[in-house]
Amino acid sequence: MSTDAEMPRHSPEYRRRRLLNWVPLGLTYAAFYMGRYNFNVVKGDLGKYYHLDKAQIGAIATAGFWTYAASVMVNGPLTDKLGGRRAILVGAFGAATMNLVVGLLFLRMWASHLVVGMSVLYALCMYFQSFGAVSVVKVNAAWFEVRERGVMGGLFGIFISSGYALAMTLGGKVLGWSKAAFGVGPLAFSSVFLLPAAIIFLLFLVDAKFVQNSPKAAGVAPKIEGEDPAAPDEKVSMRKVLGVVLRHPIIRVIMLAEFCTGFVRQGLLLYNIEFLDEVHHVKVGSSIQSWSGAGITLGGICGGLLCGWMSDRLFDSRRPPVAFIFYLGQIASLIVLGQVKSAGMAAFMIGFSCMWIFGVHGMLSGTASADFGGKKAAATATGLLDGVQYVASGLTGIWLGRLLVKYHWGIWTWSLIPFSAGGALLMLLIWKAKPGADSAH
Repeated sequence: MSTDAEMPRHSPEYRRRRLLNWVPLGLTYAAFYMGRYNFNVVKGDLGKYYHLDKAQIGAIATAGFWTYAASVMVNGPLTDKLGGRRAILVGAFGAATMNLVVGLLFLRMWASHLVVGMSVLYALCMYFQSFGAVSVVKVNAAWFEVRERGVMGGLFGIFISSGYALAMTLGGKVLGWSKAAFGVGPLAFSSVFLLPAAIIFLLFLVDAKFVQNSPKAAGVAPKIEGEDPAAPDEKVSMRKVLGVVLRHPIIRVIMLAEFCTGFVRQGLLLYNIEFLDEVHHVKVGSSIQSWSGAGITLGGICGGLLCGWMSDRLFDSRRPPVAFIFYLGQIASLIVLGQVKSAGMAAFMIGFSCMWIFGVHGMLSGTASADFGGKKAAATATGLLDGVQYVASGLTGIWLGRLLVKYHWGIWTWSLIPFSAGGALLMLLIWKAKPGADSAH
């Protein structure tokens, strides 16, 4: 078990500069989520307005998820070569632009070829979004030591959860106000895309001023223990780094676990708003829907912090035991979610389920990737883990959408549970894995 005395100690100057680096980067990633999950907020109304079923609307999500999956596997090694700062700037500018284009098209009363057009534009947005996680992990692998990375994963989870709040709570409120002002239609839909476009572009400017790739680039350069002392922004061969990561046995197991996480995570997030609407008659923009969005945020924050704290303090920076516990938590909460009868309890259970889901996601994607990828390969490892996760996410668009069309909501949570069980079993295979000597350099 780790103790406080064993935790790294940094100078006040270093901590202030790391905060100045980390907060803009984290806020940008949160805004990325607002510019990604705004589609989840509006998809139910889009389907009704344009007379599209869940499988047709799901095709748009699948196009985005699978584009992200392919892109992040390429952009991970690219980010290891170019540096996280450049990557986040490219991603932010592109994601803001794509949201702006969609918003302007709806302002012009977009009415034809919606599925094809939205699939293309959402896919392009997700291409730029794929720079987000890899750049965040790449930068922070240089700023956080191994024994701090459980906490880093918790912070990563906070910003992810804040992004859901921006998308589902604020985005839901904006959509509700716009529908009240303009009625259900393109004018109301446009607001859900224009707002994140403006926020992401503002944060692009903030990142350009404050974010640096490493402590050395920012003028503070502590030793990062347990890893190669070479500078994290040193030029590396993408082929060599990719080969090292793919040969790593622990990363291969974590990739399979992230496939399971991806299906559960997106299977819940893609459909929870429609579930509340169609099963419990909770409308977008209503107080219960807003509380559900806030619950997702609060659950994600608690899950991320608890997962990180347990890993660093109770399991000596071992990630698999905590991930195993959280996968079991997913199973229990999803069973309850599928059985509750009241709208308020359903909204609560969505947030409670997200505590277990986001905790694992932040632990594996945000922490274990840095642990076992090392500074040089952190973005590559994150890209592979995120990419595999989004391969599974793509199945929740078309395949899960078809299941819901055929079998309705009774199948929803039960279709997610086998993937949580699979993730738990995979964690047993690497139960004793610990960062340090196993990192890729």
